[in-house]
Amino acid sequence: MTAFTPRLAALALLTLAFGAQADEVQVAVASNFTAPIQAIAESFEKDTGHKLVAAYGATGQFYTQIKNGAPFEVFLAADDTTPAKLEQEGDIMPGSRFTYAVGTLALWSAKPGYVDAKGDVLKGNDYQHLSIANPKAAPYGLAATQALDKLGLTEQVKGKIVEGQNISQAYQFVSTGNAELGFVALSQIYKDGKVTSGSAWIVPANLYAPIKQDAVLLNKGKDNAAAKALVAYLKGPKAAAIIKSFGYEL
Repeated sequence: MTAFTPRLAALALLTLAFGAQADEVQVAVASNFTAPIQAIAESFEKDTGHKLVAAYGATGQFYTQIKNGAPFEVFLAADDTTPAKLEQEGDIMPGSRFTYAVGTLALWSAKPGYVDAKGDVLKGNDYQHLSIANPKAAPYGLAATQALDKLGLTEQVKGKIVEGQNISQAYQFVSTGNAELGFVALSQIYKDGKVTSGSAWIVPANLYAPIKQDAVLLNKGKDNAAAKALVAYLKGPKAAAIIKSFGYEL
């Protein structure tokens, strides 16, 4: 049996003190940011002792849930308009809104070599289904419709669209083969400078409005140390490195 030395006693007190200070933060996260926030959570919890509990979904759906009293304390949206609306409506802590990432749209297929470097596969029309996220609820879905419109392909693809509730479901339709290709967030298929599976075309930024993704500290998190710590952490160098590794701009 190990003797309970003064050093062990000090360590025990330190652990108890650290545990007492640790808190939990409930975070609503846009689906496109699933992989990055999971990586950030691991680093955040290690560095601060706080625990991050995330829910994933479409930005528009989260807006409705927040307005209906959902217990979220921090909101990481896939756009900047929804957080701005919550700010105008008094649902966030004043001055807490900031852009944590700028997203990139990609056309992707789970099949290697299926999507060419210029995205001409879209014009070729040799496919049955094209997956996109719901443009009314998911900013990446809206960006997809904007790109199709600028390419003059809206009418051509109308009968081929398979719509997911959010960008995760749009990705799932393609990954499972229910759609030959689809518009997804680059972060879902990209890590450390390369596409991780299948084939993809990174859609030029001039084909859709910038996907500025804003984060806010919601009123429910105003007294939560973990919520405040997460907002600060997202602005720091460790989070920035992770975010960039998934293909986002800062």
